[in-house]
Amino acid sequence: MPEKPAALVRQLGIVSAAALVISNMVGTGIFTASGFLAADLGSPSLILIIWTVGALFALAGALCYSELGINFPSSGGEYVYLTRAYGPTWGFMTGWISFFAGFSAPIAAASLAFSDYVGYFIPGAQQANAQFTLGSGAWSLKVGGAQFVASALIVVFTLLNIFGIGRVAKIQNVLTAIKVLVIIGLVGLGFLIGTGSWSHFSMEAVRTSTRSLPAQFAVSLFWIYVSYSGWNAATYIAEELKRPERTLPVALTVGTLLVAAMFIAMNVVFIYATPLETMKGVVAVGSLAASHLFGPGIAGAFSALMALSLMSTVNAMVTVGPRVYYAMAKNGAFLPAAAKVDSRWHTPVVAILCQGACAVVMTLTPFRDLMIYIGFLLNFFAVMSVASLFIFRRKPGWQKLRVVSFAFPLIPLLFVLVGAWMTIFGLTLQPKIAVAAIVTIATGALVYHFRLRSSTHASSHV
Repeated sequence: MPEKPAALVRQLGIVSAAALVISNMVGTGIFTASGFLAADLGSPSLILIIWTVGALFALAGALCYSELGINFPSSGGEYVYLTRAYGPTWGFMTGWISFFAGFSAPIAAASLAFSDYVGYFIPGAQQANAQFTLGSGAWSLKVGGAQFVASALIVVFTLLNIFGIGRVAKIQNVLTAIKVLVIIGLVGLGFLIGTGSWSHFSMEAVRTSTRSLPAQFAVSLFWIYVSYSGWNAATYIAEELKRPERTLPVALTVGTLLVAAMFIAMNVVFIYATPLETMKGVVAVGSLAASHLFGPGIAGAFSALMALSLMSTVNAMVTVGPRVYYAMAKNGAFLPAAAKVDSRWHTPVVAILCQGACAVVMTLTPFRDLMIYIGFLLNFFAVMSVASLFIFRRKPGWQKLRVVSFAFPLIPLLFVLVGAWMTIFGLTLQPKIAVAAIVTIATGALVYHFRLRSSTHASSHV
């Protein structure tokens, strides 16, 4: 009798799923975005407003994804939803985008942010101190210690994830606890013993952006979107969740609300610590704030802990991403080897390795461009996923969440309208990055249709 192929196992509960959501959300954005927002918006009140808008946007998305997730409790997230709603081409496209902009690029960005926090101790690890320049002008790439440190971090967690999700989940829970404690510690100690000033909230910065505030607000939402991205993390491992119909909505909602509260509190303490003019363009804004609040000694400890927090973000994304490629490959919409689960470790080894290699290459991309590229593509496909609710809710047997049904279609419509607004401004105001995003999408379409002509038709059933 032939041996049964190895499969994923339902072994993760609410705590591990919520920890995965929190770890995916708390990381690169909150530890880096505010310095860029200070330069673009120039107003403390606008910075707090945009983080609040982002929280509402993320919560709306999390609620909609909860309803999608309990109806499709299998690994894959958007791939599953878009395949069912729009057909296998769009299913493949969202998986293709997930590989590049959903996980590989964010892993690279988080690793580069980690390098900047390590740069508090080793200046050569900061992105601004790159030792080599490849090319010239607009096409130049700066390479140095930051890329080396970031790549090393990616390799370590890629290897760890090969040897079983159970062990990695335990590591993740510990790292997530440290991350949350670091944020609570910075906020609490910052207000209790820090040498900040409430006068900073009335001190504006000279904007470096020449766009109007409404237009810049829309573009800056890409930073916020990337910062909050991860609210959908648990949907990607639905096939490994115990009782997904209960675990998934609770993990997504609780994780998103906790992170929103932490993000807004963090930005209050950032502004309390230092004027926006000083914060402008700083990547490691957490280290800057800690230095102003506590002095260099304690700031060093916080910088080390924030670097450790970013390790948690990298680990979470390295864990989640390959489950998307696994689900695609099972249905013939990705490299067949990505569907292979190791019989001993029960992990999709090839998918994990491919993602790690892509993330290492992406560390060569300038950090700011990388973040907007991620936001542009993730927003587009998340909007399509939420919009699929308007299709699915007309089908018999669909399980409806009460909170989404309240004043329907208010929640999904809000998400779709804000996402469309961001996309329109992104196309007009960030043309280079928009072109890169469009090329990524177009390449995915070509790869998919080339597969259709050269091999068997990818299954449309998920």
